[in-house]
Amino acid sequence: MEIEVKTELLQEAKESIEAAKNYKDELEQRLQGLNQARKQIIGSAVQTRDILKHHFNELKVKLTKLLDERLVLMLQEVDKVEQESIKPLDDCQKLIEHGVSVADELLREGEVAVLSETAEEEKLKNFTKKALQIQLDSLPEVPSLAEVPCLSAQLEESLLGFVKDRIFSHGAIASHPPVQIDELTERPGGILVRWCKDDDDFVAQEYRLQFCKNTASQFDDVYVGPDTEFVVLHIDPNVSYTFRVCARGEGRMEWSPWSIPQSGYTTLTAHEWITGCEGFSLSSRRDMALRNDSPSSGVLYSKEPTYTSGLTLTFRLEATGQPDKRDSIGVCVEPQNECDSLQRDKAVCISSNGAVFVNGKEMTNQLPCVSTGSSVTFDMEVVSLGSGFNDMASFKLRVIISSGNREVVFDWMLDQPCAALYFGCSFVYPGWKVLVF
Repeated sequence: MEIEVKTELLQEAKESIEAAKNYKDELEQRLQGLNQARKQIIGSAVQTRDILKHHFNELKVKLTKLLDERLVLMLQEVDKVEQESIKPLDDCQKLIEHGVSVADELLREGEVAVLSETAEEEKLKNFTKKALQIQLDSLPEVPSLAEVPCLSAQLEESLLGFVKDRIFSHGAIASHPPVQIDELTERPGGILVRWCKDDDDFVAQEYRLQFCKNTASQFDDVYVGPDTEFVVLHIDPNVSYTFRVCARGEGRMEWSPWSIPQSGYTTLTAHEWITGCEGFSLSSRRDMALRNDSPSSGVLYSKEPTYTSGLTLTFRLEATGQPDKRDSIGVCVEPQNECDSLQRDKAVCISSNGAVFVNGKEMTNQLPCVSTGSSVTFDMEVVSLGSGFNDMASFKLRVIISSGNREVVFDWMLDQPCAALYFGCSFVYPGWKVLVF
């Protein structure tokens, strides 16, 4: 009995020790979370202080520069008015001074002619004649003080109060951005970024998404618009990128504070079209295909079977040409170069008119016609009795094709499992441009 009691106590002690260890681990994880929260608060506070100091110092310099420029302009205006107003006075002064000089000379001649002891009649006549020619009763007009400028500076006394009010209402400190990144999902050669509002009272008019490589310090705009998700393409595999998003409120001009940066990467290489197809011209990254003017109208396939279950395959129509019911965009088990469309066996596709084909047979359900800017997405998952793509049991894929605001869902039976599928497109007429990701 004593041994059993001791054994039970020993077991309870072991369980308590295990529970204490688990409790300690949980507490340490929470401490780590607290440290991360503290680091975020302190780090963001330091960054905000630096931004504020830089902004207001820059604002101070710009305001001083603007005031100096305005002062220079007003002083130049004073100089201009002064010069333009003084010039007529200077001209009038020269005229008067000339008249004074002439009058002085006439006075001297007259005094000589009159006061001379031997005043000759001829000299007096000449003097009188000269005096008449000078028109001693004609005087230049001198403007009155009311007629000439009296400069003054008209300065709006309320400006300082207005500027003070604007300065003291300029800027705000936000402790929580109104929008945050919700999810980063890897895509072939890209990352799907989803974000959501973190403030129910904030009404967003549009969003702005930026990203940068973790080795870089400069963020670049990659999307501005009303959507709350975006696939960032041309992402190098196994390279970490940082993303952030902000929003502009309804009726506002300024952007909200940035969300907390989130880092992510993709391990999936980008989808590529195969080269050498006569009827298509490819972009440098080989993810965009243009149906050219070549009479050849075969199917352009992917370089490799890179589409696998569980991922989303997207075709975006960057440009459209003349539609034809034989056009096709979709996936297949293997390329068949002798076929001029994916409307065949072992393939599912959508035509440019929205018709959906499964193993060459048109479905009753139809999607909207594709147009420039349209996106067609394929989602597939294994619903066979087996456990995966390589299981030889009855192999069936559930396929969801979406276009516009509509989708069709169906099960696609295959006679054997395959690890991955090819994608492809075909267009009878030129002008179609398709981006795959």
